[in-house]
Amino acid sequence: MSKPVGKAGLEDDGPALHRIRITLTSKNVKNLEKVCADLIRGAKEKMLRVKGPVRMPTKTLRITTRKGPSGQGTSTFDCFEMRIHKRLIDLHSPADVVKQITSISIEPGVEVEVTINDA
Repeated sequence: MSKPVGKAGLEDDGPALHRIRITLTSKNVKNLEKVCADLIRGAKEKMLRVKGPVRMPTKTLRITTRKGPSGQGTSTFDCFEMRIHKRLIDLHSPADVVKQITSISIEPGVEVEVTINDA
């Protein structure tokens, strides 16, 4: 009987690649798109595989209030709303490269969340 042949000849020659998801949220679309473009440009300069930005549905927060301060009189209302925009960017890269990419200057009002998973 012959011995089972293993994968002894195959070795991992590079650093382990991780699947990294960057979530960006903001009330201002212009700032959000600028940060997305900067992140993608930095990732493509490092020759990484990039997917995105994926535009998620906009959340609209509404508040309806009475115009009159006393509550008496005609029923007139004001409606205020705040829109929250969200973008997703997926990268396939080593974890240390992500620190270099995300070290760009981030516009005010843009929140960045980085999630790292094994590929």
